[in-house]
Amino acid sequence: MMLIKQFGQAPIGNRLKKLQASAHYDTKTGTFLNIHETPTLTEGYSMSQVMYNFLFKKHPRVNPSQPIPVIKTDITSLDLTQNLLIWFGHSSYYFQLNGQRFLVDPVFSGNASPIPGSNKPFKGTKIYSAQDMPVIDYLVITHDHYDHLDYPTILQLQSKVKKVICGLGVGQHFLYWGYGLQQLIELDWHQKLNLANLTELYTAPARHFSGRGFKRNNTLWLSFVLTTPSFKLYLGGDSGYDSHFKELGEKFQGFDLVLLDNGQYNPAWQAIHMLPYETLQAAHDLKTKRLMPVHNSKFKLSVHPWDEPLQTISALNAAGSQPLPLVTPTIGEIVWLDQPDQPFQHWWEQLE
Repeated sequence: MMLIKQFGQAPIGNRLKKLQASAHYDTKTGTFLNIHETPTLTEGYSMSQVMYNFLFKKHPRVNPSQPIPVIKTDITSLDLTQNLLIWFGHSSYYFQLNGQRFLVDPVFSGNASPIPGSNKPFKGTKIYSAQDMPVIDYLVITHDHYDHLDYPTILQLQSKVKKVICGLGVGQHFLYWGYGLQQLIELDWHQKLNLANLTELYTAPARHFSGRGFKRNNTLWLSFVLTTPSFKLYLGGDSGYDSHFKELGEKFQGFDLVLLDNGQYNPAWQAIHMLPYETLQAAHDLKTKRLMPVHNSKFKLSVHPWDEPLQTISALNAAGSQPLPLVTPTIGEIVWLDQPDQPFQHWWEQLE
């Protein structure tokens, strides 16, 4: 039963009517659309070719031979007046901003796939669990893929979550899994939510796709902007490179920190996951003061060496005409949001 329930549930009834009214929804196909045409595979690639390459060809160093270094921070004891962020590997992280607690795309079950035990995390990275989390003001979900929306984790977190913020249609999964309607805030692109203490949350596009079963794009994928009177944060979710980065950079006149997709990429699916040089360009488009590259260092979802994302973006950034401070914490290390000069180690260079 658990295996079946984790697939979630497609929107029905009034919830279906709500998403059908979105300007980004195509009623003919029953799917959400990206801003620009977004092919599943880059021209010149075939799905059979990609699957054969992934399943049967040998690729060097896709998994680290040593455990990933980690720090076990006691999150429940952190001072809520401090603005900070803690990364759990891949695209899962906790942050405190302006006296509020946020948890983004948590995956604590030790699997990034609907098939149990089929995509285990790298050694050393599974050190946090739902039990380690404090009460969460806002559980933020960028989209419903298994490496971002983890059924066992969501069940374990329910009693600690005040509100869930997600894209249109994604709330149906939460209702199916036992969450209450009063816990859910489902949003379209380009919407604004006023939070406490003069904190504002904006939804924005991403160039990606969605789906937990055979049906794709029946729920909406998002990126997020959070602003306070003194700080601007962009949470990019999964995204291929597109015009929305530059548009957001102009609209919000730059950011203090952006978290962008940089890992599990492949030229074969470049439209939906940025290559490192595109991540760097997106950061410049967003006019950010600091860049944190995520979607790496925990799960093998592509065929590149496990440390290539961080190695490549670091080298490209250093060689550029306007290098950005890169935020590259070890898993569990505290990132102080109000300390723009905080140094970080190239921890991946210590491993094989």
